[in-house]
Amino acid sequence: MMFTARQETRPPRHQKRLTLVAGGMFHFYHDGIADGLAVFLPFWQTAFGLSLTQVGLLVSCFEGVTGFFQMPAGFLGERWGERRMLTAGTLMTAISFVCLGFVAAVPALVLLLMVGGIGAAVQHPLSAAMIARAYADKGRRLALGTYNFSGDIGKFLFPAAAALGLPLMGWRPVCMGFGLLGLFVALLSLPALRRTRTAGPTVQSVRCATSLKTNIWGIVNTRAFTTLSTIGFVDSAVRTGLVTFLPFLLIQKGLEPHATGFALALLFVGGAAGKFLCGALAERFGVIFTIVVTEGMTALGIFMLTVFPLTGIYCWLPVLGAALNGTSSVLYGTVVDYVSPHRVGRAFGLFYTLVIAAGAVSPPIMGTVSDRLGVANSIVLLSWAAAVTVPLALLLHRQSLKDGRGR
Repeated sequence: MMFTARQETRPPRHQKRLTLVAGGMFHFYHDGIADGLAVFLPFWQTAFGLSLTQVGLLVSCFEGVTGFFQMPAGFLGERWGERRMLTAGTLMTAISFVCLGFVAAVPALVLLLMVGGIGAAVQHPLSAAMIARAYADKGRRLALGTYNFSGDIGKFLFPAAAALGLPLMGWRPVCMGFGLLGLFVALLSLPALRRTRTAGPTVQSVRCATSLKTNIWGIVNTRAFTTLSTIGFVDSAVRTGLVTFLPFLLIQKGLEPHATGFALALLFVGGAAGKFLCGALAERFGVIFTIVVTEGMTALGIFMLTVFPLTGIYCWLPVLGAALNGTSSVLYGTVVDYVSPHRVGRAFGLFYTLVIAAGAVSPPIMGTVSDRLGVANSIVLLSWAAAVTVPLALLLHRQSLKDGRGR
Protein backbone atom coordinates (compact mmCIF):
# COMPACT_ATOMS: atom_id res chain seq x y z
CA MET A 1 0.00 0.00 0.00
CA MET A 2 1.27 3.47 -0.86
CA PHE A 3 0.79 6.66 1.11
CA THR A 4 0.17 10.15 -0.09
CA ALA A 5 0.29 13.46 1.76
CA ARG A 6 -2.98 15.08 2.64
CA GLN A 7 -3.53 18.26 0.68
CA GLU A 8 -3.28 21.25 3.02
CA THR A 9 -3.47 24.95 2.53
CA ARG A 10 -0.45 27.02 3.44
CA PRO A 11 -0.48 27.61 7.23
CA PRO A 12 -0.81 31.24 8.39
CA ARG A 13 2.27 32.98 9.76
CA HIS A 14 1.17 32.75 13.40
CA GLN A 15 0.66 28.99 13.04
CA LYS A 16 4.14 28.65 11.60
CA ARG A 17 5.56 30.46 14.61
CA LEU A 18 3.58 28.32 17.03
CA THR A 19 4.86 25.21 15.29
CA LEU A 20 8.44 26.45 15.54
CA VAL A 21 8.06 27.44 19.19
CA ALA A 22 6.53 24.10 20.17
CA GLY A 23 9.13 22.12 18.23
CA GLY A 24 11.87 24.24 19.75
CA MET A 25 10.61 23.55 23.28
CA PHE A 26 10.64 19.80 22.69
CA HIS A 27 14.12 20.04 21.18
CA PHE A 28 15.32 22.15 24.13
CA TYR A 29 14.19 19.54 26.62
CA HIS A 30 15.20 16.34 24.86
CA ASP A 31 18.64 17.54 23.76
CA GLY A 32 19.24 18.91 27.24
CA ILE A 33 18.30 15.56 28.78
CA ALA A 34 20.43 13.56 26.33
CA ASP A 35 23.57 15.62 26.94
CA GLY A 36 22.82 16.17 30.60
CA LEU A 37 23.33 12.44 31.09
CA ALA A 38 27.09 12.94 30.82
CA VAL A 39 27.10 14.95 34.04
CA PHE A 40 25.64 12.04 36.01
CA LEU A 41 28.03 9.39 34.68
CA PRO A 42 30.92 9.93 37.16
CA PHE A 43 28.41 9.85 40.04
CA TRP A 44 26.76 6.67 38.76
CA GLN A 45 30.19 5.10 38.31
CA THR A 46 30.96 5.74 41.99
CA ALA A 47 27.49 4.90 43.32
CA PHE A 48 27.18 1.58 41.49
CA GLY A 49 30.87 0.57 41.13
CA LEU A 50 30.96 0.61 37.33
CA SER A 51 33.86 0.30 34.89
CA LEU A 52 34.23 2.78 32.04
CA THR A 53 32.93 0.16 29.61
CA GLN A 54 29.81 -0.21 31.75
CA VAL A 55 29.45 3.56 31.89
CA GLY A 56 29.50 3.62 28.10
CA LEU A 57 26.84 0.91 28.02
CA LEU A 58 24.57 3.07 30.18
CA VAL A 59 24.68 5.75 27.49
CA SER A 60 23.98 3.05 24.90
CA CYS A 61 20.85 2.01 26.77
CA PHE A 62 19.42 5.50 26.28
CA GLU A 63 20.81 6.29 22.85
CA GLY A 64 20.26 2.78 21.48
CA VAL A 65 16.51 2.62 22.03
CA THR A 66 16.23 6.25 20.94
CA GLY A 67 17.83 5.35 17.63
CA PHE A 68 15.86 2.13 17.22
CA PHE A 69 12.50 3.88 17.58
CA GLN A 70 13.26 6.76 15.20
CA MET A 71 11.70 5.06 12.17
CA PRO A 72 8.60 3.80 14.00
CA ALA A 73 8.14 7.32 15.36
CA GLY A 74 8.24 8.74 11.82
CA PHE A 75 5.55 6.32 10.60
CA LEU A 76 3.37 6.74 13.69
CA GLY A 77 3.64 10.51 13.39
CA GLU A 78 2.21 10.31 9.88
CA ARG A 79 -0.68 8.20 11.14
CA TRP A 80 -1.52 9.78 14.49
CA GLY A 81 0.00 13.24 14.21
CA GLU A 82 3.08 14.84 15.70
CA ARG A 83 1.07 16.48 18.46
CA ARG A 84 0.05 13.24 20.17
CA MET A 85 3.38 11.50 19.66
CA LEU A 86 5.52 14.41 20.86
CA THR A 87 3.44 14.95 23.97
CA ALA A 88 3.31 11.26 24.87
CA GLY A 89 7.03 10.75 24.26
CA THR A 90 8.03 13.77 26.34
CA LEU A 91 5.82 12.62 29.23
CA MET A 92 7.43 9.17 29.06
CA THR A 93 10.96 10.61 29.23
CA ALA A 94 10.01 13.01 32.01
CA ILE A 95 8.44 10.33 34.17
CA SER A 96 11.46 8.06 33.72
CA PHE A 97 13.78 10.78 35.03
CA VAL A 98 11.55 11.43 38.02
CA CYS A 99 11.81 7.72 38.80
CA LEU A 100 15.61 7.79 38.36
CA GLY A 101 15.74 9.82 41.54
CA PHE A 102 14.63 6.70 43.47
CA VAL A 103 16.68 4.03 41.66
CA ALA A 104 18.68 1.72 43.95
CA ALA A 105 20.22 -0.87 41.59
CA VAL A 106 21.83 -1.05 38.17
CA PRO A 107 19.01 -3.08 36.50
CA ALA A 108 16.47 -0.43 37.47
CA LEU A 109 18.83 2.29 36.21
CA VAL A 110 19.17 0.51 32.86
CA LEU A 111 15.42 -0.03 32.54
CA LEU A 112 14.56 3.61 33.26
CA LEU A 113 17.19 4.87 30.82
CA MET A 114 15.67 2.66 28.12
CA VAL A 115 12.16 3.93 28.88
CA GLY A 116 13.43 7.50 28.70
CA GLY A 117 15.15 6.75 25.40
CA ILE A 118 11.94 5.39 23.88
CA GLY A 119 10.15 8.61 24.79
CA ALA A 120 12.98 10.71 23.39
CA ALA A 121 12.82 8.89 20.05
CA VAL A 122 9.81 10.88 18.84
CA GLN A 123 11.38 14.31 19.14
CA HIS A 124 13.91 14.61 16.32
CA PRO A 125 12.05 13.11 13.34
CA LEU A 126 8.62 14.52 14.21
CA SER A 127 9.65 18.02 15.30
CA ALA A 128 11.96 18.43 12.30
CA ALA A 129 9.31 17.15 9.87
CA MET A 130 6.61 19.32 11.45
CA ILE A 131 8.73 22.47 11.10
CA ALA A 132 9.99 21.60 7.61
CA ARG A 133 6.40 21.15 6.44
CA ALA A 134 5.20 24.37 8.08
CA TYR A 135 7.96 26.37 6.33
CA ALA A 136 7.91 24.44 3.05
CA ASP A 137 7.20 27.56 1.00
CA LYS A 138 9.83 29.90 2.50
CA GLY A 139 12.41 30.08 5.28
CA ARG A 140 12.80 26.35 5.84
CA ARG A 141 16.57 26.33 6.43
CA LEU A 142 16.35 29.30 8.80
CA ALA A 143 13.48 27.67 10.71
CA LEU A 144 15.39 24.40 11.05
CA GLY A 145 18.45 26.35 12.14
CA THR A 146 16.41 28.06 14.85
CA TYR A 147 15.01 24.69 15.87
CA ASN A 148 18.54 23.28 16.15
CA PHE A 149 19.64 26.29 18.18
CA SER A 150 16.90 25.64 20.73
CA GLY A 151 18.43 22.22 21.30
CA ASP A 152 21.80 23.83 21.94
CA ILE A 153 20.26 26.04 24.61
CA GLY A 154 19.16 22.87 26.38
CA LYS A 155 22.60 21.32 25.93
CA PHE A 156 24.09 24.35 27.67
CA LEU A 157 21.54 24.92 30.44
CA PHE A 158 21.02 21.33 31.60
CA PRO A 159 24.71 20.57 32.35
CA ALA A 160 25.14 24.05 33.88
CA ALA A 161 22.08 23.55 36.11
CA ALA A 162 23.34 20.11 37.09
CA ALA A 163 26.75 21.55 37.98
CA LEU A 164 25.03 24.03 40.30
CA GLY A 165 22.66 21.50 41.83
CA LEU A 166 24.89 18.45 42.26
CA PRO A 167 27.14 19.78 45.06
CA LEU A 168 24.09 21.11 46.93
CA MET A 169 21.56 18.30 46.51
CA GLY A 170 23.24 15.27 44.96
CA TRP A 171 22.36 13.51 41.72
CA ARG A 172 18.98 12.07 42.76
CA PRO A 173 17.13 15.38 43.26
CA VAL A 174 18.71 16.79 40.10
CA CYS A 175 17.38 13.82 38.07
CA MET A 176 13.94 14.37 39.54
CA GLY A 177 14.13 18.07 38.69
CA PHE A 178 14.94 17.26 35.08
CA GLY A 179 11.89 15.00 34.96
CA LEU A 180 9.56 17.59 36.47
CA LEU A 181 10.73 20.11 33.89
CA GLY A 182 9.75 17.67 31.14
CA LEU A 183 6.22 17.43 32.52
CA PHE A 184 5.99 21.22 32.37
CA VAL A 185 7.31 21.35 28.76
CA ALA A 186 4.80 18.74 27.57
CA LEU A 187 1.83 20.48 29.19
CA LEU A 188 2.94 23.93 28.00
CA SER A 189 3.50 22.85 24.38
CA LEU A 190 0.22 20.99 23.97
CA PRO A 191 -2.00 24.12 23.67
CA ALA A 192 0.33 25.60 21.04
CA LEU A 193 0.24 22.42 18.95
CA ARG A 194 -3.54 22.25 19.11
CA ARG A 195 -3.73 25.60 17.33
CA THR A 196 -1.64 24.43 14.36
CA ARG A 197 -2.61 22.37 11.32
CA THR A 198 0.92 21.10 10.78
CA ALA A 199 0.97 18.78 13.81
CA GLY A 200 -1.88 16.45 12.83
CA PRO A 201 -1.89 13.28 10.74
CA THR A 202 -0.29 13.87 7.35
CA VAL A 203 -1.02 10.72 5.36
CA GLN A 204 -4.02 8.85 4.08
CA SER A 205 -4.01 5.15 3.22
CA VAL A 206 -4.87 5.51 -0.44
CA ARG A 207 -3.13 4.39 -3.62
CA CYS A 208 -1.64 7.17 -5.71
CA ALA A 209 1.00 8.07 -8.25
CA THR A 210 3.80 10.57 -7.75
CA SER A 211 5.80 12.61 -10.18
CA LEU A 212 9.06 11.88 -8.36
CA LYS A 213 10.85 8.55 -8.62
CA THR A 214 11.26 7.61 -4.96
CA ASN A 215 11.46 4.55 -2.73
CA ILE A 216 9.32 3.90 0.34
CA TRP A 217 11.37 6.48 2.25
CA GLY A 218 10.80 9.17 -0.37
CA ILE A 219 14.53 9.46 -1.17
CA VAL A 220 15.17 10.93 -4.63
CA ASN A 221 18.99 10.62 -4.58
CA THR A 222 19.89 7.40 -2.78
CA ARG A 223 23.66 7.65 -3.12
CA ALA A 224 23.84 11.22 -1.85
CA PHE A 225 21.46 10.46 1.01
CA THR A 226 23.56 7.42 1.98
CA THR A 227 26.76 9.46 2.01
CA LEU A 228 25.09 12.25 3.97
CA SER A 229 23.85 9.70 6.52
CA THR A 230 27.34 8.19 6.78
CA ILE A 231 28.79 11.60 7.55
CA GLY A 232 26.07 12.08 10.14
CA PHE A 233 26.84 8.65 11.63
CA VAL A 234 30.56 9.39 12.07
CA ASP A 235 29.89 12.94 13.28
CA SER A 236 27.43 11.68 15.90
CA ALA A 237 29.76 8.88 17.04
CA VAL A 238 32.58 11.38 17.56
CA ARG A 239 30.37 13.88 19.32
CA THR A 240 28.68 11.39 21.67
CA GLY A 241 31.96 9.68 22.48
CA LEU A 242 33.57 12.99 23.37
CA VAL A 243 30.67 14.25 25.47
CA THR A 244 30.53 10.95 27.37
CA PHE A 245 34.22 10.73 28.27
CA LEU A 246 35.28 14.38 28.38
CA PRO A 247 34.29 14.56 32.09
CA PHE A 248 36.61 11.63 32.86
CA LEU A 249 39.50 13.28 30.97
CA LEU A 250 38.95 16.48 32.91
CA ILE A 251 38.80 14.62 36.23
CA GLN A 252 42.13 12.98 35.40
CA LYS A 253 43.54 16.46 34.80
CA GLY A 254 42.43 17.52 38.30
CA LEU A 255 38.89 18.86 37.91
CA GLU A 256 36.29 18.13 40.61
CA PRO A 257 33.50 15.81 39.34
CA HIS A 258 30.66 18.25 40.04
CA ALA A 259 32.44 20.97 38.03
CA THR A 260 32.44 18.94 34.81
CA GLY A 261 28.97 20.31 34.09
CA PHE A 262 30.44 23.79 33.66
CA ALA A 263 33.02 22.42 31.22
CA LEU A 264 30.27 20.76 29.18
CA ALA A 265 28.29 24.00 29.29
CA LEU A 266 31.25 25.83 27.72
CA LEU A 267 31.43 23.20 25.00
CA PHE A 268 27.72 23.62 24.23
CA VAL A 269 27.84 27.42 24.33
CA GLY A 270 30.36 27.21 21.54
CA GLY A 271 28.11 24.68 19.83
CA ALA A 272 25.17 27.07 19.90
CA ALA A 273 27.28 29.79 18.31
CA GLY A 274 28.57 27.26 15.81
CA LYS A 275 25.06 26.45 14.61
CA PHE A 276 24.55 30.05 13.52
CA LEU A 277 28.07 30.44 12.18
CA CYS A 278 27.91 27.22 10.16
CA GLY A 279 24.48 28.13 8.82
CA ALA A 280 25.92 31.40 7.51
CA LEU A 281 28.96 29.60 6.08
CA ALA A 282 26.74 27.08 4.32
CA GLU A 283 24.67 29.83 2.73
CA ARG A 284 27.74 31.82 1.70
CA PHE A 285 30.23 29.11 0.68
CA GLY A 286 28.14 25.95 0.40
CA VAL A 287 27.44 22.82 2.40
CA ILE A 288 30.53 20.87 1.31
CA PHE A 289 32.97 23.66 2.19
CA THR A 290 31.36 24.03 5.61
CA ILE A 291 31.53 20.33 6.40
CA VAL A 292 35.20 20.11 5.39
CA VAL A 293 36.14 23.13 7.53
CA THR A 294 34.17 22.16 10.63
CA GLU A 295 35.18 18.50 10.61
CA GLY A 296 38.82 19.41 10.09
CA MET A 297 38.63 21.80 13.05
CA THR A 298 36.88 19.12 15.10
CA ALA A 299 39.63 16.58 14.45
CA LEU A 300 42.35 19.05 15.43
CA GLY A 301 40.38 20.42 18.37
CA ILE A 302 39.74 17.02 19.94
CA PHE A 303 43.42 16.12 19.71
CA MET A 304 44.40 19.37 21.42
CA LEU A 305 42.29 18.43 24.46
CA THR A 306 44.90 15.81 25.32
CA VAL A 307 47.71 18.36 25.01
CA PHE A 308 46.38 21.44 26.81
CA PRO A 309 46.47 21.83 30.59
CA LEU A 310 43.17 22.24 32.43
CA THR A 311 43.11 26.05 32.15
CA GLY A 312 43.86 25.87 28.43
CA ILE A 313 41.06 23.36 27.92
CA TYR A 314 38.54 25.76 29.45
CA CYS A 315 39.50 28.41 26.91
CA TRP A 316 39.51 25.90 24.05
CA LEU A 317 36.15 24.20 24.72
CA PRO A 318 33.92 26.93 23.18
CA VAL A 319 36.03 26.91 20.00
CA LEU A 320 35.85 23.13 19.77
CA GLY A 321 32.11 23.21 20.48
CA ALA A 322 31.49 25.55 17.56
CA ALA A 323 33.07 23.07 15.14
CA LEU A 324 31.74 19.94 16.87
CA ASN A 325 28.07 20.97 16.86
CA GLY A 326 28.05 23.19 13.80
CA THR A 327 28.26 20.34 11.31
CA SER A 328 25.06 18.69 12.52
CA SER A 329 22.98 21.78 11.74
CA VAL A 330 24.19 21.74 8.15
CA LEU A 331 23.53 18.01 7.81
CA TYR A 332 19.98 18.21 9.18
CA GLY A 333 19.08 21.07 6.87
CA THR A 334 20.42 19.15 3.87
CA VAL A 335 18.33 15.99 4.40
CA VAL A 336 15.25 17.48 2.76
CA ASP A 337 17.24 18.26 -0.40
CA TYR A 338 17.23 14.55 -1.25
CA VAL A 339 13.69 13.66 -0.12
CA SER A 340 10.19 13.99 -1.54
CA PRO A 341 8.13 16.54 0.45
CA HIS A 342 5.48 13.85 1.01
CA ARG A 343 7.92 11.63 2.92
CA VAL A 344 9.85 14.09 5.08
CA GLY A 345 8.79 12.52 8.40
CA ARG A 346 9.90 8.99 7.60
CA ALA A 347 13.09 10.18 5.86
CA PHE A 348 14.06 12.15 8.96
CA GLY A 349 13.24 9.05 10.99
CA LEU A 350 15.64 6.98 8.87
CA PHE A 351 18.36 9.62 9.04
CA TYR A 352 18.07 10.08 12.80
CA THR A 353 18.04 6.32 13.30
CA LEU A 354 21.47 6.09 11.70
CA VAL A 355 22.78 9.17 13.48
CA ILE A 356 21.55 8.21 16.94
CA ALA A 357 22.64 4.60 16.44
CA ALA A 358 26.16 5.98 16.23
CA GLY A 359 25.61 7.62 19.59
CA ALA A 360 24.67 4.22 21.01
CA VAL A 361 27.63 2.34 19.53
CA SER A 362 30.37 4.86 20.30
CA PRO A 363 30.33 5.06 24.15
CA PRO A 364 30.87 1.35 24.93
CA ILE A 365 33.64 1.13 22.33
CA MET A 366 35.22 4.23 23.83
CA GLY A 367 34.78 2.76 27.30
CA THR A 368 36.55 -0.47 26.33
CA VAL A 369 39.44 1.45 24.76
CA SER A 370 39.63 3.73 27.80
CA ASP A 371 39.75 0.78 30.23
CA ARG A 372 42.62 -0.76 28.28
CA LEU A 373 44.58 2.19 26.88
CA GLY A 374 43.44 5.14 28.95
CA VAL A 375 40.93 7.93 28.39
CA ALA A 376 43.43 10.22 26.65
CA ASN A 377 44.26 7.63 23.98
CA SER A 378 40.58 6.98 23.28
CA ILE A 379 40.10 10.74 22.80
CA VAL A 380 42.94 10.75 20.25
CA LEU A 381 41.19 7.98 18.31
CA LEU A 382 38.09 10.18 18.13
CA SER A 383 40.11 12.91 16.43
CA TRP A 384 41.14 10.47 13.69
CA ALA A 385 37.55 9.35 13.25
CA ALA A 386 36.44 12.95 12.74
CA ALA A 387 38.99 13.35 9.94
CA VAL A 388 37.31 10.50 7.99
CA THR A 389 34.34 12.75 7.18
CA VAL A 390 36.41 15.11 5.03
CA PRO A 391 36.79 12.71 2.04
CA LEU A 392 33.16 11.68 2.54
CA ALA A 393 32.10 15.32 2.11
CA LEU A 394 34.00 15.51 -1.17
CA LEU A 395 32.23 12.33 -2.33
CA LEU A 396 28.87 13.90 -1.42
CA HIS A 397 29.74 16.87 -3.60
CA ARG A 398 30.25 14.66 -6.66
CA GLN A 399 27.04 12.72 -6.01
CA SER A 400 25.00 15.90 -5.51
CA LEU A 401 26.20 17.40 -8.77
CA LYS A 402 24.35 14.68 -10.67
CA ASP A 403 20.96 16.13 -9.71
CA GLY A 404 22.04 19.77 -9.65
CA ARG A 405 22.21 20.11 -5.86
CA GLY A 406 25.97 20.20 -5.34
CA ARG A 407 27.27 23.26 -3.55
